[in-house]
Amino acid sequence: MTTPFDKFDAALRTLPLVAILRGLEPHEADAVGDAIVEPGFLLLEVPLNSPRPLDSIARLRARFPRALVGAGTVLDAQQVREVQAAGGELIVSPNFDAAVVREAARLGLVCLPGVMTPTEAFGALAAGATGLKLFPAELASPAVVKALLAVLPRGTPLMPVGGITPSNMTEWREAGAAGFGIGSALFKPGKNAQAVRDDAQRFVAAYTGTTRA
Repeated sequence: MTTPFDKFDAALRTLPLVAILRGLEPHEADAVGDAIVEPGFLLLEVPLNSPRPLDSIARLRARFPRALVGAGTVLDAQQVREVQAAGGELIVSPNFDAAVVREAARLGLVCLPGVMTPTEAFGALAAGATGLKLFPAELASPAVVKALLAVLPRGTPLMPVGGITPSNMTEWREAGAAGFGIGSALFKPGKNAQAVRDDAQRFVAAYTGTTRA
């Protein structure tokens, strides 16, 4: 049986880019999902402040069983349970809330809470976080990634989110970032599936080009 953690680990080894589909509507899920998954993305996040997000999560999970599909902007434990009931296996938050992390861990879901400081980072890991979302990355820098990784447990996945583009991934990777969350540079409401596919391919090419052997 493939667990959510197996899917996450596989993505970390191949293409650790989380597609943040904020504003996705359920009727777009199949076409936009195809445009992102076919180039190589296997981490899909629908923020809960999107229209009918649980419906989109259910559709994406059914269409892409190999992908790790879940929700972003998860703010309380009840939402964690709702995401799991819709088939979601990934819980992403803009902040660290111990109740959210503990509930996700209890349910066997991959959990990536948002952190900015060592205090938040260690607290999130102690609560059971799978990895850490450095957010908003616009407030940080590759130097912050390097400093955090120097004190965090070895192997902690730290993924900057916010302002990541194909042209700036190299410096973050060199500092030790395990992957990235990609938002409006990949998808935003009104963007057609072909344009999404074109940008997905650009991100895949950029990441592949910056991956060290």
